Amino acid sequence: MTLHQNLIAGEWVGGDGVANINPSNTDDVVGEYARASAEDAKAAIAAAKAAFPAWSRSGILERHAILKKTADEILARKDELGRLLSREEGKTLAEGIGETVRAGQIFEFFAGETLRLAGEVVPSVRPGIGVEITREPAGVVGIITPWNFPIAIPAWKLAPALCYGNTIVFKPAELVPGCSWAIVDILHRAGLPKGVLNLVMGKGSVVGQAMLDSPDVQAITFTGSTATGKRVAVASVEHNRKYQLEMGGKNPFVVLDDADLSVAVEAAVNSAFFSTGQRCTASSRIIVTEGIHDRFVAAMGERIKGLVVDDALKPGTHIGPVVDQSQLNQDTDYIAIGKQEGAKLAFGGEVISRDTPGFYLQPALFTEATNEMRISREEIFGPVAAVIRVKDYDEALAVANDTPFGLSSGIATTSLKHATHFKRNAEAGMVMVNLPTAGVDFHVPFGGRKASSYGPREQGKYAAEFYTNVKTAYTLA
Repeated sequence: MTLHQNLIAGEWVGGDGVANINPSNTDDVVGEYARASAEDAKAAIAAAKAAFPAWSRSGILERHAILKKTADEILARKDELGRLLSREEGKTLAEGIGETVRAGQIFEFFAGETLRLAGEVVPSVRPGIGVEITREPAGVVGIITPWNFPIAIPAWKLAPALCYGNTIVFKPAELVPGCSWAIVDILHRAGLPKGVLNLVMGKGSVVGQAMLDSPDVQAITFTGSTATGKRVAVASVEHNRKYQLEMGGKNPFVVLDDADLSVAVEAAVNSAFFSTGQRCTASSRIIVTEGIHDRFVAAMGERIKGLVVDDALKPGTHIGPVVDQSQLNQDTDYIAIGKQEGAKLAFGGEVISRDTPGFYLQPALFTEATNEMRISREEIFGPVAAVIRVKDYDEALAVANDTPFGLSSGIATTSLKHATHFKRNAEAGMVMVNLPTAGVDFHVPFGGRKASSYGPREQGKYAAEFYTNVKTAYTLA
C-alpha cells in the first residue's frame, strides 16, 4: 500500500506508516499515512519561517490563481473526495460529498478575497498628515484540526491563511488524515512555493506540542476539545502569539407550544443525530415546553425509528457509524450515566451489528432529564440527546443559557415575539430559528462564546481579524 507522506519545505517526506481505518468496515484500510516526528515538525516550522518573507509580499493574482485552481479541483473531484471522507470518518456519502463541496466553495470565496484586500486612508486630526490603515499577514500560522469535519475545517483555516499571505504548518487529526493529505496535495500541485504549506501528520502530543513550543509560530488556530484548547492558550500566552480556539458545545434546541410540530421534529432530529451527532454544533439538549412535550416526544420516537443506521457508503443510510471504538465507548458510557442519573431512555441507545464490522450505535433519546444531569452538562459528541421539560418560554430561555458553553442555540416557534427575543437573548455565537443548530454558511462568521470559543471568528471576511495584523502608518505631506 502506498505511503502518504508529509510535506516539508516542498518535499514529500516519509516516516512510520499508520493505517487509516474505515469505521463502517474495520476490515477496510483507507490508506497508510506517515507519522511525523518532533524533528519533522521543527523542520516544517523552519521551512515556513524561511518562506514567509517572499510569500507575504507575493502578488494577489498569484494567490488568487492558486486558491481558485484548488477550488476547481476539489469541486471537480467532489464525488471521489466525498467518498474518501465517508470512508475515513463515517459520515454518509451524501454528507461527505456535501462537505467536500463546501470546502471547494470556501477556497473559491477566499480566492475572491485576495482580490478584495483593502485598507483605509483617513485624515489625521493634525493638519498636513495622512493616515493609512492596512492589514499584513500574521506570520507562520500553526493549524490544528479535528476529526469530525476532515475537509471543511482544514479548508476554512488553510484558505484564509494563504489568502492573506501567511505560511503554514498544518497538523490534521491523526484519526482522519486522508482528506487533509488530499487538500495539501492539490494546493502543492496548484503552484504553492516551497515551504509556504507544510503538512505534518501525527500525534498531537508530539507534532502539536512541537508547534506549541516554538517561538517561530506567530499564530495558532485550533479546533478540538476544551481541555486541549486550554493547553494551546497557555502555551501561546508564553510566546505572546495570537491564538484562536473553537472547542466544545452543549447546544440547546428549544421547542415552544406554538411550534409547527413537523418542523420542530425535523430540526431536532437533524441537530441531534445527523453526522452521528459528532458535530460541535449538534444539539444534545432539547428543551420542550409542557404543552407540546408529550406530542413532541412521541413524534420524535417515530422519526427515530425510521432512521437507518448502516454503512456510510450504502444507499439509504441516514446515520453512519461512530468514528472509532474510543468514541463508541464514550457514547455508551454516557448512556449508562443518563440511566443512573434517573433519566428515561425512551428510544435507542443500543450498539448494533451490520453486514460489515463497524462502530454502529442506535440514536438515543432520553426523556425526564434535568439540566443538572451530566448528560445535560457535558459534551457527549455522539447520537445521544436528552429532552428537558419546562413550563414556558422564560424557563426555556433560562435553561438554554444555563451551560458553560455558547456555540449554537436554536428555537422552534411560530411566534415572532419569542423568535425575536430569543435571537437577542440566547447566549450563543449563532442562533437558529426553525432550523437545526448545526449547518452554517461558509461566507459568514462562525464561532461562539464562553467555553466554546476564544478569539476572532472564523470564515467569511471576519477571518481577516485572525490571519492579519493591523498597521497604522502616518505620513507628513
